[in-house]
Amino acid sequence: MTVTYVISGFAVGLLVGLTGVGGGSLMTPLLTLLFGVSPSVAVGTDLAFASITKSAGTLTHRLRNTVEWRVVRLLCIGALPAALLATLALKELGAVSKEIGQIIRYCIAISVLLTVVAILFRAKMLAWLNAHPEKQLQGRALDIATITTGAVLGVLVTISSIGAGAIGATILVMLYPRMSPAHIAGTDIAYAVPLTAIAAIGHWWLGSINWELLGTLLIGSLPGITIGALAAKAVPEKLLRGLLAVTLTAVAAKLML
Repeated sequence: MTVTYVISGFAVGLLVGLTGVGGGSLMTPLLTLLFGVSPSVAVGTDLAFASITKSAGTLTHRLRNTVEWRVVRLLCIGALPAALLATLALKELGAVSKEIGQIIRYCIAISVLLTVVAILFRAKMLAWLNAHPEKQLQGRALDIATITTGAVLGVLVTISSIGAGAIGATILVMLYPRMSPAHIAGTDIAYAVPLTAIAAIGHWWLGSINWELLGTLLIGSLPGITIGALAAKAVPEKLLRGLLAVTLTAVAAKLML
C-alpha cells in the first residue's frame, strides 16, 4: 500500500504541475474513494500536505516578486479566524463521528464541483468583467469583498481541504482583473500557506492527520510536480483541463452517492 500511495502522490503531483489545479481537489477525493481513508483524516492529511508544498511555491514567487502582500493580508484577516472557528466547530460536533464524516464528504463533493466551475468558466467570467469595468469593485468595497472571500475560503478549506487553489485563484481574478496571472498565482499560494498550516494544526489537534501517509505522498508528489511543470508546455491546456473537469465531475457524483 505504501508504494501505491507514492504512485498516487506522483500522479497528483504530475497533474498539478501540468494544469496548475490545486492538489486538494484531486488528493482528498482520491484518498476517500480509492483507499477508503475516512473523510476527516483525508482532509487533515491533505492540509498538512498542502502547507508543505505551498511553502516551497511561496518562496519561489517571493524571489520573483510576484506576490501582492496587501491582498494576502486582507485574505488572511478573513481566512485565519474562519479556519480557527471551523476547527472549533468540528471539535464541538465531533470531527471523526460517522455523521460529521458524511457532512465532510458532501463538503468535499461541493468543493470539487466549484473547482470544475472555476476550471471551465474562469476565462469567460474574466472576459465579461473586462467588458463591463463598471462592475469592478474599488476601494473599501474591494477590501471588504477580499476579507469576506478569505473567510469563506477559510471555512471551506478547513472542512474539505479544497478551495485555496483553483477556486481561490478564480475569485482573485474576478476581484482583481488587472492583476497579472503570475501575481494571481503567487498571491493565491502565499495566503494559502498560513491558512492550510493553521487548518492542518487544527486537524492535528483533532487527531485527523496520518503522518505516515503524508510522508509517502510527499515522496511521490515532489518529483511529479517537477516533471509536470516541465512538460506543461508540450500538452494542450484545453485538453488537460477538459479531461480534469470530466474526472472531477465524476468524482463529485461518486462522493454524493
